[in-house]
Order: sequence, then C-alpha cells, then structure tokens
Amino acid sequence: MRADVPLHRSLLLRLLAVSVLVSVCSIAATAWLTARSTTVAIRQEQGQALADDARTYDTLLGYAATHPGWDGAGEVVRRLARDTGRRVTITTERRVPLVDSDAGPPATLPARPTASIDPLHVDTVLAAASGAPLAQGTPLASVPDHIDPRAVGPFLLPGKERDALRTAAERRAACLRGSFGAAATIADSPSGRPVLDTEGARPYSETRCVSTVLDRPTATEAKALAALQKLVDSCLERRHESKVRLNLDFTWTPLPAPVPAQAATDDGPRGSVVPECVTGSRREQLAPYVAPPAMLFISSRGGDTSTAFDLSPENQARIAGVAALVLLITVTAGVMAGTRLSRPLRALTDAVRNMEEGRAARVEVKGKDEIGRLAAAFNAMAERRERLEELRKAMVGDVAHELRTPLSNIRGWLEAAQDGLADPDPELVSSLLEEALLLQHVIDDLQDLAVADAGELRVHAEPVDVADLLAQVATAHRGGAEAAGVTLVTRADGRLPLVADPVRLRQAVGNLVSNAVRHTPPGGTVSLLAHRADGDVVIDVADTGSGIAPDDLPLVFERFWRVEKSRSRRSGGSGLGLPIARKLAEAHGGSLSATSVVGEGSTFTLRLPAHGHAGAHSSGPDRRTR
Repeated sequence: MRADVPLHRSLLLRLLAVSVLVSVCSIAATAWLTARSTTVAIRQEQGQALADDARTYDTLLGYAATHPGWDGAGEVVRRLARDTGRRVTITTERRVPLVDSDAGPPATLPARPTASIDPLHVDTVLAAASGAPLAQGTPLASVPDHIDPRAVGPFLLPGKERDALRTAAERRAACLRGSFGAAATIADSPSGRPVLDTEGARPYSETRCVSTVLDRPTATEAKALAALQKLVDSCLERRHESKVRLNLDFTWTPLPAPVPAQAATDDGPRGSVVPECVTGSRREQLAPYVAPPAMLFISSRGGDTSTAFDLSPENQARIAGVAALVLLITVTAGVMAGTRLSRPLRALTDAVRNMEEGRAARVEVKGKDEIGRLAAAFNAMAERRERLEELRKAMVGDVAHELRTPLSNIRGWLEAAQDGLADPDPELVSSLLEEALLLQHVIDDLQDLAVADAGELRVHAEPVDVADLLAQVATAHRGGAEAAGVTLVTRADGRLPLVADPVRLRQAVGNLVSNAVRHTPPGGTVSLLAHRADGDVVIDVADTGSGIAPDDLPLVFERFWRVEKSRSRRSGGSGLGLPIARKLAEAHGGSLSATSVVGEGSTFTLRLPAHGHAGAHSSGPDRRTR
C-alpha cells in the first residue's frame, strides 16, 4: 500500500530547514561582525580625527604664541594638511579667510569652527588631547590662567643671557651630582631660561649649591617683570586692593608685610582679585607679541560631508532589509533545489513500488548528475532483473525437462519390466544406466555451480603440462567428434608449464570441446590451441560452426541458456557446461571469454596465470571423479 511521506519527514522540508538555519546563522554572524567592526572602525576613526585635530590645534596655537600675526603660517598649515589628509582653514573671528591649505575656490565653512586659536585663552579640551609639551613641569591643559606657556613676549631671553644661565645651570647640576649624587637634569623653558630638575636631592643640597645667577632675573626679565608689575599695580589700585610684589614665576608677595610667597591660586583674604589682575595684566602685556585670535576649520578634502557608516536607525533598517532579502533568496533557492532533488527521488520511489508489485518499472533519465546516474543505474537494474526473471523461468522449465526426461524413461522401462512387457536384458540395463548417468551429470553440474556460487569450489593446484592436458582432452573427445564427423586438432607452442588442478582444468576444457563439437556441422574442425601471453597461459577452443549472433553472445555463460531454444538432446546439452567452465577458470584466478562470427565459428579463450592462484587451496567439497 502506497503512502506519501509525512511533511515533517520529507526531504524537501529538511533541506529547507537546513538552508534557513544556515542562512539565519550566517546572516546573524555577518551582521554582528559587521556592526562590531563598524563600531570599532568608527571609534578608531573618531579617535584618530580627534588626535589629528588636537595636534593641528596645538601646532597652530604654538605658532600664534610665538608670532605677532598669521602672515607666515601658510607653510605650517599646508604641512598639517598633508600630514592629516584634511583641509585646514584659518579665518578671523568674522570668518574672513586668513590661511587655507588648499588652493582654488574658498572652502565652504561649517556652521561651527573646530576650535578658536587664542594663545591667551587656551582650549583645555583640545590641549589635553594634544599631549602638549610641559611648561616648567606643568601640563599645558592644567595651566590655571589658560595662557599658553609658549607665549613669553618680552620675557624671551637673548642668546647672551641664555648662554650665561646655561653655564650656571650646568655648574649647579655638576655640584649636585658630585657632592650629593643627586640626579639633576636641565631643560629649557619657552623663554630660553634653563630649568634645573633636582628631584631626589636632599633639602640642604640647595643651600650648598647656590647660584646667584640662576636665582635672580636677568636684565631682560627684570625689565619685562617691572613692566608687568606696573600693570598689576594699576589693576589693584582700580579695584582698591593693596599692592603685591611679583616674582619671576608670576607668583606674588603681599606688601608691606613680608610673608612667604604664595601661588597665584591661593585663596587668601583678597579672594580672586590678585589672580585676576595678574592674569589680565599678563594678557595685556603679551597681546602685541602673539597673533590675534582666529578660528580654525578642519574639514575633508571634498567638503565637510562625512561618508562614515554608523548604526543610526536608518542604517539599522537597511541592514535588516538586506538580511531579509538574503534570507528570502536563500529560502527560494532552497525550495527550488529541494524540489529539483525530491522530484526524481519520488519518481524512483514509485518505480520501486511498481517493481515490488510485479509491474514493469522505468524512470526517465534527465541530466548527468548523481540523480541521473542513479536513475540510469535503476533502469539497468530493472532490465537486469527482468532478464534474470525470464532466465529463471526458462531455467525452471529446463531443469524440469532435464530431470523429467531421464526419470520418465527410467520409470517407463522399469514399469514395463515389472508388468512383464519388457525383458530386463543387458541392453535394457545399459539404456537405463545411460539415463541414470545423464541424470547424475545434470545434478553434478548443478552442484558444481552451487559450490562455485558459494565461493567454496576447491582446486588442488600442481604443476601441469598444458600440451599433455590438451592431448588427454582431445583423446577423450575424439570418439564423439569422429561420430559427429568433426575433426579435432591440438597445437601448443612448446612446453607450457602451468600450476593448476589437472582434474578441474580437464573438466573446463572438456566442457568447451563438448560445446564446440556439438555446434560444429559434419566436416568441420575444432581446434585446441595453447600459447603464452603476458605471463599467462592462454588456451583457445575454436570451432567452424554456425557462430553466435552478437545479441546472444553476452548470454552464452548464463545457466541453461542455449543457442538452440528447443530442448532436443540432439542439438544441445543441459546449458550448464559453459557456466561451469567460467567458474572453474575464475577459481584458478583466470578468465573465460568468447568471440564469434556468424557463419564462421566461435572461439572460447581460457586465460590462466602460469604460476597459479593464491586462493587455489580454498576449502569446500571436492569431487575428483566425473
């Protein structure tokens, strides 16, 4: 009874489920990897952009701190643009272009500038990102007055004073190293004054390695400090505060009370008035020496439009849409592939069911892929099965006939003798014995085939001379051949030693000779030929009979098959001689083949290895006599 495969067990559903699962996993993994990579890339790009912006800002801030204007900044701006790969534009606070890294039409400026370049009002965020150099041990981003330490103005030392201070600093460093083993290093401040770092030195070392040159201002510094002192005094006077005395590091000492110096950030009774006056006065003093405030614009070469991919809701929707499209295409392709695969399998299933019910079964072969090859193999199997079924039916009839005829003869003559209708004389006994031997011969042949089919055919290999063996076979069959008017001829190329079972080999060759004599008309010739070829011994049994049709030639080794379809004993034997001969050849590790030309005759070629077969002593029943 036919039953369709349940949907949950169908091949199509399984293929579709696997395709969908693989697609979902691959899409999810790809989307996750893409999102993660994009996020990391965006963060890296943003970090790099911030670092480039900060470096550009710091460089231009340093230029503004050391130059009174922007006239000579073109080369610096172009170098920064080459290093960062971006366009750098400097404008006034009213957006009037001052310097542009790119030639050609003016840049379209963004709504907001990247930064404001003012060395007297430093942007601490960009300064911190830039990693700006230290100013007397203090990071640029943490300077409380937001004045760039590189803006020194009138405090910039001439070469002569720098050399004198450098000599004094080196002398003091040598004293500290020689007397106290202190690690003393010298660094130059933006004004050119050397700064001695005595970290790790003992407190009393400062008093023993005193340098009056280092501890007091130079003439240039004294003059600039005096001008700054006047500005601070004027500021304090306007705000009704008592005066202070400024030090070279811009700290102060209140007057007239001689108290220790305090930092500009101390929160004294005067609050923030003194720090404000000091910072304001410094800016007033430095203004002529620094470039005027400007706005910095940093943009991409092609404009300010960003092409970076982000994970905005719109981009997330695009990702989801593409993933859904890929999944749809995958499902469609899976359905098409599954249908293409399952359709021929269903056809094969129907054909097998037809074969099971005894009907003819064939499937249409389309394509040369695995399914096409499977269909072709199935059709070949079906044809083979039908042919074997026909042979089986014919074999049953042949076996019944071969056994029934001698049995009927024996029974008939015995009943006649019992009823007194025939005399059991020697002639009758001889006839009955002949029928019994014929019956025994058929049974022995069937037994040989059964043993060979089971792989238990025993052969006892020993050295054999092929020429002698052919002579023995010819002698045994010469009487029958002469009675049929057929001439037997033997010819061997010298001595041909062979390791084989002589009894089984005579049986195989004898079957071939009997078959040849039977199908050769009177006056014909049967030739037994032997020679060596490629290390094998080849025995040919050729006749000059009617030959075998090309369509029948592949069937000559089938059991109970005969060229003459009738069951006449005159024209054919049992139909088992040739199959037995092939089995015996295979038991020796050889082969048996046939060629034929209709009207000229047939040749059966027995090829055996000269040195015997490794399996020649396999176990099984042995029948040494025939």
